Amino acid sequence: MDERLFFPATERNRGPIGEVLSKILPSNGFVLEIASGSGEHGVTFQERFPNIHWQTSDPDPSYRKSISAWIKHQGLIAKMPQPLDLDVQKRPWPLTYEFRSSLKAIVCINMIHISPWGCTQAMFEESGNLLKEDQWLMLYGPFKRNGEHTSESNARFDQSLKVQNPTWGVRDLDVVSEVGIKNGFENHDVFEMPANNLSVIFQKR
Repeated sequence: MDERLFFPATERNRGPIGEVLSKILPSNGFVLEIASGSGEHGVTFQERFPNIHWQTSDPDPSYRKSISAWIKHQGLIAKMPQPLDLDVQKRPWPLTYEFRSSLKAIVCINMIHISPWGCTQAMFEESGNLLKEDQWLMLYGPFKRNGEHTSESNARFDQSLKVQNPTWGVRDLDVVSEVGIKNGFENHDVFEMPANNLSVIFQKR
């Protein structure tokens, strides 16, 4: 049985996200992806950046099955590690000493608006503990700027999220940046992305 999941948004945005990653990724080492979902991003970026060890993770067992199925389908079993059962709020994260010592960056795509605010706080706190100076955490997704939605579609999306779960919602980039600063990061760069999304690079000071 094919356990791969297919997310249309992932298929649309993996190219533009890959372009941003090509500007900032180190030449080697481990990258940790938080909330990897279907695994489509993970295998795409592992293939695009073969000198990187792309470590996926997700707390949802069905998503981890999908990630493993994508790794097998793309012939990456010998290269790409299996996904971790990682919930950002359960700390310390289940990372080996070898992984921690080789970690170069953390990537989180489309998570913080579909999780409670405490998940964003926990992600910054643990990332701040794990990453070294000049290493970075990248967030991708919709954001408010200066307290305002950047488009009508994002405003509607925000309302639909809050109907599903009142703890969800499009976050204000200024508020997210404040949490980053508290945990030793600076808002280093912001890339405008398709569909009114942003890629935001937080660099460890």
